[in-house]
Order: sequence, then structure tokens, then C-alpha cells
Amino acid sequence: MSGSRDGRCACGSIRYRLLSPPMFVHCCHCRDCQRQTGSAFVLNALIETDRVGLLSGEPEPAAVPTDSGQPHVIHRCPACRTALWSTYGGRTAVRFVRVGTLDDPAALPPDVHIFTRSKLPWVVLPDGVPAFEVYYDPQALWPRASLERRRAALGG
Repeated sequence: MSGSRDGRCACGSIRYRLLSPPMFVHCCHCRDCQRQTGSAFVLNALIETDRVGLLSGEPEPAAVPTDSGQPHVIHRCPACRTALWSTYGGRTAVRFVRVGTLDDPAALPPDVHIFTRSKLPWVVLPDGVPAFEVYYDPQALWPRASLERRRAALGG
């Protein structure tokens, strides 16, 4: 990903820009993501909150229940209700930006497939992309620079 990437909600009221490449991109197949998106999986670009610039509008946070019981807040356009990004576990310094809301979602393919234990049987995972039944160890997969960014964002 070179330069910035812009994204928007369905109605265009909210526009945003990723001010740097994301740290990592997840393709999550968990039941929570399936239920919340109404789809087979969700693509999330993990990026520091201060690296997501709002160009117009202001998303509304909405807390949603999870199977884990951990906090999950989805930020949606107040007009069209498009989910733009989430925060998980109360960690607001990192956003999980919905790749599908980018003007060019093909620019951010997944770095990993997670929670494949609940992957729908007709979804075929690509060769060469790590896949895990549940979660994984970021230390083993993330580039060093991304790990450093994550550590700085989360304060440790």
C-alpha cells in the first residue's frame, strides 16, 4: 500500500483516510463476525487510531454483544449505518477498519485467516496465507515494524 487509502460509508456522509499502511490485515471467520456482518467473514485492517483521519462526518459508536464477553464497539455512519471500524477489548488505540469500506479494498488482501474452525464449508482459503483454527501468536507472524507500532499504540 503506497501513500494513503481513502474510504467511506455507503451514503458518503463519512469519509476517512488511512494515513499509513495498516499493521496487519485479518480475515476473521468467527461466528461473531459472521453474525455482525451478515456475511461469511470480515476483513479488518488493524491500524492505530491516530492514523485514521476523518475527512467528513463522525461515526457513532455502538457496543455489541460478543461470545467472548469482551467489549466490542462498532463505529457506524449515523445516516446509513455502515460499519466503518471497530475497537475490541476496550483497546481504543487500535482500530479494526473494515477493508470493504475502502475505495480500493483489493489493495489490502488478508495477511492471515483466523477462527477458521467456524469457516463456512464453501469458503476456500488461498494457498500461501496462514490460517488458524482460533487465533495465533502475532510475534510469529507480524513484521517487526508492525509489532513495534502495536506496542507503542497499546503502551507496552
